[in-house]
Amino acid sequence: MALDKLKNLPIYQKAELLFQLVQSLVASLPEEDEYIQATKHLMMEDAMIIPAKIAGAEGGDMYSIRMQNAAIIREHAMHLYVQVGSLRFHKEYKDLEYVKLIRNEIDAFRLLFIEWVKSFDTTNYYWDEWELFNPEGATPPVDDGLNEGFDINDFLDFDDDDDDE
Repeated sequence: MALDKLKNLPIYQKAELLFQLVQSLVASLPEEDEYIQATKHLMMEDAMIIPAKIAGAEGGDMYSIRMQNAAIIREHAMHLYVQVGSLRFHKEYKDLEYVKLIRNEIDAFRLLFIEWVKSFDTTNYYWDEWELFNPEGATPPVDDGLNEGFDINDFLDFDDDDDDE
């Protein structure tokens, strides 16, 4: 996917806005508190991963890959929501309006996320043997002996005969 197309996606734009807001929040937090320092790192990590995974999902265009990235995005957005909200309970932090602002932006991101995931092409997928990221109605490929696809057993066969060379 072209960088311009990615940057024009509303979900990507919202992810970038979230990153900028988190950057500003982190810069305003006190330095001397260990809990806040740890929280800063977690928030920044979550905020950085979200746009990167959107780019990965858009670049791959396979349903299975997009859904894997979507699951990771969801996890980090939920972590970010909790981490930002946890500042409300810390006596050193008083700017609760900033907490509300970021949480509102995450809620708006969630709505964009739902629409974005609905747009994924369910006909363009590879079979997920764990069956977590298969589109609804997908069936496993038929093993007719002609399949030259990925076989996990190729990597798990620890045949000692190879060491005799």
